[in-house]
Amino acid sequence: MERTLVILKPDTVQRQVCGEIITRFEKVGLKIVGIKMIRPASDFAEKHYYDVKERHGEKVLNGLKEYLGMGPVIAFVLEGPSVIEQVRKMVGKTEPFSSPPGTIRGDYSNMTYKRADDPTTPIKSVYNLIHASANEKDAEHEINLWFSDSELWSYQTVHELFI
Repeated sequence: MERTLVILKPDTVQRQVCGEIITRFEKVGLKIVGIKMIRPASDFAEKHYYDVKERHGEKVLNGLKEYLGMGPVIAFVLEGPSVIEQVRKMVGKTEPFSSPPGTIRGDYSNMTYKRADDPTTPIKSVYNLIHASANEKDAEHEINLWFSDSELWSYQTVHELFI
């Protein structure tokens, strides 16, 4: 069974829509196997975004580190068949404004790249509510960074027992 990491970022926690978003994953039959609330330090955020500097530059990395550290986040591990692809589809595109209705970003945010790049605003990143592992390699790296083995659980859901 495949696993992925999801992070409800500070804007999600501050807007108090965490339960609604978690419920969306549970409604499609994905299983939470680990969950916690923490406020990531800058060095921890840099480990999480380990390849952003080389892909997008130091400015983007610094914005992401600041964004992730703005307040507490809720990190959780979901398990299910094709869970990485399923979660990415449910989350929507990185830019919420480009995400279609029905996706988490499309339903809960209208943030644009243009606004994030506007030097007249204090915004330094695309506030997009949620992080989801991009692929199996990232999921493994991220889950191992955020969770110890003792924080991850194995159990059967009613769906697994009876469907």
